[in-house]
Amino acid sequence: MASYHKPDEKTLQGLKDIANKLRINSIKATCASNSGHPTSCCSAAELMSVLFFHTMRYKADDPRNQCNDRFVLSKGHAAPVLYAAWAEAGFVKEADLLNLRKIDCDLEGHPTPVRQRDFGGQQDAAAIISLLCCSYRVYCMLGDGECSEGSVWEAMAFASYYQLDNLVAILDINRLGQSEAAPLRHDMETYRKRCEAFGWNTYVVDGHDVEELCKAFWQAQQVKGKPTCIVAKTFKGKGLKNIEDLDNWHGKPIPKDRVDDLLNDLQAQIQVPNKTLCPELPSDDTAPADLSPISLPSPPAYKKGDKMATRRAYGTALVKLGQASQRVVALDGDTKNSTFSETFKKAFPDRYIECFIAEQNMVGVAIGCATRDRTVAFASTFAAFLSRAYDQIRMGAISQTNVNLVGSHCGVSIGEDGPSQMALEDLAMFRAIPTCTVFYPSDAVSTERAVELSANTKGICFIRTSRPDTAVIYSPDEKFEVGVAKVVRQSDSDQVTVIGAGVTLHEALAAADMLASEGKNIRVIDPFTIKPLDASTILASARATGGQIITVEDHYKEGGLGEAVLSAVGAEPGIVVTRLAVSGVPRSGKPQELLDLFGISAKHIANAVRQTFAN
Repeated sequence: MASYHKPDEKTLQGLKDIANKLRINSIKATCASNSGHPTSCCSAAELMSVLFFHTMRYKADDPRNQCNDRFVLSKGHAAPVLYAAWAEAGFVKEADLLNLRKIDCDLEGHPTPVRQRDFGGQQDAAAIISLLCCSYRVYCMLGDGECSEGSVWEAMAFASYYQLDNLVAILDINRLGQSEAAPLRHDMETYRKRCEAFGWNTYVVDGHDVEELCKAFWQAQQVKGKPTCIVAKTFKGKGLKNIEDLDNWHGKPIPKDRVDDLLNDLQAQIQVPNKTLCPELPSDDTAPADLSPISLPSPPAYKKGDKMATRRAYGTALVKLGQASQRVVALDGDTKNSTFSETFKKAFPDRYIECFIAEQNMVGVAIGCATRDRTVAFASTFAAFLSRAYDQIRMGAISQTNVNLVGSHCGVSIGEDGPSQMALEDLAMFRAIPTCTVFYPSDAVSTERAVELSANTKGICFIRTSRPDTAVIYSPDEKFEVGVAKVVRQSDSDQVTVIGAGVTLHEALAAADMLASEGKNIRVIDPFTIKPLDASTILASARATGGQIITVEDHYKEGGLGEAVLSAVGAEPGIVVTRLAVSGVPRSGKPQELLDLFGISAKHIANAVRQTFAN
């Protein structure tokens, strides 16, 4: 086993000097912006100094290089100390630090990958999980306050289960939260026991002792089969006289009348002001990501009229996509035999990640996998369970992730399992995410094409799949595009436009057959994507059918298909939208009984059309 060599005194002094430079620049930046968290930066100064200028291997002029070690600042409010570290490394101009939090500056209040600069910021510990096989190392710094979050411990359990020995978590235990002390304060032994109980190799250290930190990070590199946690005892506002370790300094810049004295105190501790320690370079042993488009190797193998649930078609499409590209990976939250991601697991077990019932962590892991486009990640579970991970989803959008989320078992059409399993708010959830494309395929053919398109679409993609078997309505060579709807039934005498998706599209087609037997024709539209919605096709059909639109959805009325259509036609005079949707909390029952009970079945659609004719 390799033996540890203590850094020489010049190096240790250099790390101490850099830590105080990071404090100085964090204070200057937050004073310039008159906002921010300088005391949170000060507790992490030695940790950042040792990480960035002794332990981590990276190219400072190429922070997105695929061979670099990764750093994730989960305690994102300490962003100024991260920016200060980049300035010390030479990637950011020191003068730019004074533009912190300004509208035209990349250095935001919490770190984001603005304009392709990868500062390594992500405010959720669950998103730190690296790929299960890589040569670089991943370092994540967490605050003690966020250790009350369940997602932290989901991630801890996951990393231990998969023996991610290239992962190091650093807990900055500075005792104080935002409004009061963190629950464990400085009870370092309890932190140690908790981390060890979750299966992590754990070191408790003095977070302001650079020599001790150098050794702990070196020891972490020697450990195999376990992730490592560095539990660092620190003090909020370290080095700031009459501020260090005191309450009520969270998120407050240093008062103007105290700045000069504090900066002079810190400057006086720097012994070699011009000495710069440079990070060591990484090994060039990782190939660049393959960014070529991914296509299904063969068209969908279904015939019109075949019965196939879209959730099952998702599994089939995922396997085909996996055959086309080694970049495709799948994740699931212990629902793989229901979402049919197990089809992918059987075909490519080395590219499947079981996340168990921990949806927050599953979404975080998927975001981690998709970082820097090294993989195309699909994460699936019941759509209702993705509500647990909404914070991770919205943070993924802020972090510009390209991740694909698949939610099955949507709506009352799942039947007897009852309301806790029925996703009836998922469209509203994902429509509210700014980077999200929302696919709602209605048959097996369109499902395969939705999977293919999502693999090549930037941003978050959500695919809503259904439980019941439904008829294939498209031919294998049908072309699908994001934001382009399909008019699946029309005539020259259509009086009403009916828009359905998934199960309700099939109910709308059944209603069209009923009405046709009465001599009444309707136009039926499959939107394919709810966001973006094909407003032009909907408007053209509405104009052709006397301005009458009926939307029908297996979703609550709020935020779903109906409201999307209303938004699309709201500025157009003379259009009336009637919305059929699930009202109130549903109950267990047979799928058809529930569709009838909530007024979204074929007979209710037909009655709504008849009412329109009557009016």
